[in-house]
Amino acid sequence: MGDGHRVRIASIGTSAIAERFLDALAGYGGAVYAGAYSRDLSRARQFAHEHGGGLAFGSLDELCACPDVDAVYVSSPNAVHASQALACVRAGKHVLVEKAFASCSREAARVFDAASDRGVVAMEAMRSIHTPGFRAVVETLPQLGEVRLAQMGFSKVTSRIARLRAGERLNVFDPRLAGGSLMDIGIYCVEPAIALFGRPACVDASLVTTPVPGEPAGSPYRTVDLAGAMLLGYGDKAVTLSFGKVSDDLAPCQVEGERATLIYQDVTKPRDLRVVEHVDRGMTWGTTGGTERVVPVENPENDMACELADFCDAVRGDAAALEHARMWADVTLASLEVMDEARAQAGVRFPADDEGRGKG
Repeated sequence: MGDGHRVRIASIGTSAIAERFLDALAGYGGAVYAGAYSRDLSRARQFAHEHGGGLAFGSLDELCACPDVDAVYVSSPNAVHASQALACVRAGKHVLVEKAFASCSREAARVFDAASDRGVVAMEAMRSIHTPGFRAVVETLPQLGEVRLAQMGFSKVTSRIARLRAGERLNVFDPRLAGGSLMDIGIYCVEPAIALFGRPACVDASLVTTPVPGEPAGSPYRTVDLAGAMLLGYGDKAVTLSFGKVSDDLAPCQVEGERATLIYQDVTKPRDLRVVEHVDRGMTWGTTGGTERVVPVENPENDMACELADFCDAVRGDAAALEHARMWADVTLASLEVMDEARAQAGVRFPADDEGRGKG
């Protein structure tokens, strides 16, 4: 690894999320920005230059063959995450892939298997589960007693919904690009739930769907989700998730244990954590809490710095970071399995679902 053991990272994608990632990278001493890939070489040169990168690539093969790149941050549309990550991994590059890691669990497993074979790190850039706030949630769980119920929600109105209703075809609402509210925003609820409680025994999903503008009536990719809810069943607990891009969710998250309840704001960056102890007051006509304790949390302003640091530590071979990377890979796979099932129940299909299975 060159440049004084700093990880040399190239980027794929020029979206706002890529800009935010490079802002985090600029403030992190353990890595350096190497350059950009775009099918439009002039665009790659401009993007790299604007962010201090010295390299520009007009083909993925060129990027994969470059000896001056150690790792690649992938923030292209969901539908090509897996194929681009797989090409990089097979070339010996580490990959940090923006959420969702792949279109479906089968694609993700292929990338993780290839990374294991090549001895490189493949990790999803799911920023929320790398933050100090989420770590505080994890550390607080034992204080709650046996967890029986949990609720997590994340919904916000998107400005694009008016364009969708006007008949415009949009990437974020296009199943052919692995779009939809579940993949874009619901994932922020699914992954923390899986990271906290593991794979559920069953998934019951109800998604709010709409036809995709311009998609033929007989197409299997004509339905996309705008919002939804899921119930994850574990036998000893039940976890309720809600998400959407057509309304605003203002409620806090809750994890309810037999001894206490944890309440916190913002599933994407847990903050304002409070633990409310259960007190037995006998027969009452409502829920009454006991002693309330605040759990201090300080998240960085750009919380993508957390996932970046964890990824780079793993790339450099830190044993604890590598073990965590394996754990996060399991979370990614299990989360995609849950989302695969939710989409199947709602009739939302992606081309990756049909790969190798025949169309129909």
